[in-house]
Amino acid sequence: MKNQKLTLKYKDDFEQTKKYWETFWEGEIIDRPLLIILFPKDENKYVNGPSYLSGIDGNFEKPVNEFENFCENTFFFGEAIPSLNISFGPDTISYCVKEADKNVRIKSGTAWIEPFVSDWENFKKIEIDKEGEWYKKFLNFYKYASKKGDGKFLLQMPDFHTHLDLLRAIRGSENLCIDLIERPDFIKKILEETKDIFIDIYNDIYNSTNMGKYGTTCWIPLYSEKKYCTIQCDFICMISVAMFRKFALPYIEHEANFLDHSIFHLDGPGALKHLDDLLSIKKLNAVQWVPGAGNKPHIYWIDLFKKIIKAGKSVIIYPHSFEEIKTFHKELGPERIVYQPLWKIKNLKEAEEIRKYLVENT
Repeated sequence: MKNQKLTLKYKDDFEQTKKYWETFWEGEIIDRPLLIILFPKDENKYVNGPSYLSGIDGNFEKPVNEFENFCENTFFFGEAIPSLNISFGPDTISYCVKEADKNVRIKSGTAWIEPFVSDWENFKKIEIDKEGEWYKKFLNFYKYASKKGDGKFLLQMPDFHTHLDLLRAIRGSENLCIDLIERPDFIKKILEETKDIFIDIYNDIYNSTNMGKYGTTCWIPLYSEKKYCTIQCDFICMISVAMFRKFALPYIEHEANFLDHSIFHLDGPGALKHLDDLLSIKKLNAVQWVPGAGNKPHIYWIDLFKKIIKAGKSVIIYPHSFEEIKTFHKELGPERIVYQPLWKIKNLKEAEEIRKYLVENT
């Protein structure tokens, strides 16, 4: 609870960290921008956390133990909070749709679903099968990890791909593009029928774990004492602004209105044409810009970050050097900024130098 004093084994300054995050969501600062920095306690001993898709086989104990070992050997600096990522792949939510289970594929460290809706006429309704294998396994992983991690670490909300992304997963990208042109009213009807799937699953996870006690985080590791999550729709790269406004914007806004705090995952140049509409969503708090493979890193997108911040939204920035942080800080100022450095920070001394610079220049 907001005024309850809580401790985490792997985050001694959790209470102080909560204050920084609370101020961040208000669009203000305490003394500097926020920092998410992790480095090994022994710079000569780097310990990895659990691998991607750990637990998909039903063995929850192994990834939780591996994550604890990672936490034991890692320093969570600034506003970084130890949090376990639970994922069965980017299309996990689609696995839980009725009739989807036999179409899930797991191979070579990745998992996906084969599109299985060949004809909408023979597939009347999209429903989450809460008695199905995948939903039970997914929720049981959260329950197990919540119990084992109580007082030690948090759990991340999953990689949600709902509304258009969910339809893309079960129908296929090409087929869905054709559907939007040939059967727009039918697709709109399906989107209306499924718009609460995000809310339903979020609440199931939230109510089955200790998130109400400790707060929430996600695969984009911002933190809130209330309900926070990443909102996303990668399919928007494939549609026009007009289609976005009809088939995506209302459902992105619906999810943002449900959450207390949110960040939108804006993925690739093809999604930029929708930025103005996204910035118009009142309850959307932040934007994560991912330039995409082969495109220039964040330091080349300062004007874009200025636009997002001017619209009253926050940003998470991935600098590649201390010098880049200095440039960002001078250009963007301290408010509405979270830095998550991408270069290897070796020890506490290096991390403290970054924090000291930001405090002294804010």
